[in-house]
Amino acid sequence: MFNGFTCAIFLAGFAGIPEEIGEAGRLEGVTSWQRFRYLEQPLFYMVMLSFKTSTEIAQDPLGLPDSLYWGNYMEALASMGYVRSVLNSMGITIPVIIVVVFACAMAAYPLARLQNRISRVIVMVMALGLATPKFVTITPIYGIFRDLELLDSYLGVVLAFAVLKLPLAVFFYASFIAAIPIELEEAARPDNCSNWQVFWHVIRPLPVTVTLSLFVMIMVWNDFVYPPVLLTDKDKLTVMIAVYKFVGNIGINPTGLFPAAVLVSLFLLILFAEFQRKIMGGAAAGAVK
Repeated sequence: MFNGFTCAIFLAGFAGIPEEIGEAGRLEGVTSWQRFRYLEQPLFYMVMLSFKTSTEIAQDPLGLPDSLYWGNYMEALASMGYVRSVLNSMGITIPVIIVVVFACAMAAYPLARLQNRISRVIVMVMALGLATPKFVTITPIYGIFRDLELLDSYLGVVLAFAVLKLPLAVFFYASFIAAIPIELEEAARPDNCSNWQVFWHVIRPLPVTVTLSLFVMIMVWNDFVYPPVLLTDKDKLTVMIAVYKFVGNIGINPTGLFPAAVLVSLFLLILFAEFQRKIMGGAAAGAVK
């Protein structure tokens, strides 16, 4: 039956939702019911359905489960190759974060400090890249990587993601650095710090680096467009593609889909809960200019 332990599971899921998200909603006049309906209710149903058997889902899809059936998770772990697909996603996501963060930080630093026409034009060109739909870039990227023999390789996927995330990261970083008081950098000059040392020791450690890294990680981790196009080897596919195995041409497998969705989201929720203060601080600082 639905016992206290089951309630504890659901309460733990709600407790994992950062309070800052709810506070942001209250500033926009969001009521407690609206917050539950649009933020917590989807999470509640996802976790709840992941513990139901196929019979319970068919008979009462929105009702509470009679018991916690962990067999769904065991089947999902085996069917989707969870460990391998997570390692594949991490092997792509981590290099993308490193390339994007450091390359964009070094590019955005002079763009934010050199207030001239050329820097403004470059920033505007980067902003235009944000308006380009990803589906427009699939065909040219596929053709270029085919000619360079980078298809079905992690290097090709990493390069594709890094290039596609450059406009967002440069625009994000430039807006943040422009809001940093110039006195913060001038304070390092009496210590004979070069421009590189000022960038590395003063600009780089600020909260925006953590914020941008997590934003890029979420976008790459959840991407469903480029991995299946650029990767053909099933052993190299990412975790999001592994989840799609439970979606068929004429229906879905709910007893596998919902546990898989929980497993995929769990990694991101843990990271977000760990770094939520730095994320909110960096996002707020980057938004002020």
